[in-house]
Amino acid sequence: MLTVNGESYQSRPGETVLDLVAARIGRNLGPDGRPTDGGRLGVAVAIDKAVVPRSRWQATALAPGQNVDIVTAVQGG
Repeated sequence: MLTVNGESYQSRPGETVLDLVAARIGRNLGPDGRPTDGGRLGVAVAIDKAVVPRSRWQATALAPGQNVDIVTAVQGG
């Protein structure tokens, strides 16, 4: 069990940050973390308060006890 944006989350065996982000935003992502539809993503991920670069999402497996924050950029404010 880990925490994603403050909520408990049971990850699947072998699930990566890339898998989690794609599921959360409902879009397909390529292995480099870019949307396959060619649009902008505007998402950042941190695990235990350390930013995970998009280039590392596919290689970063989720592990029990981690605290994952997925932040989506919004315009304005």
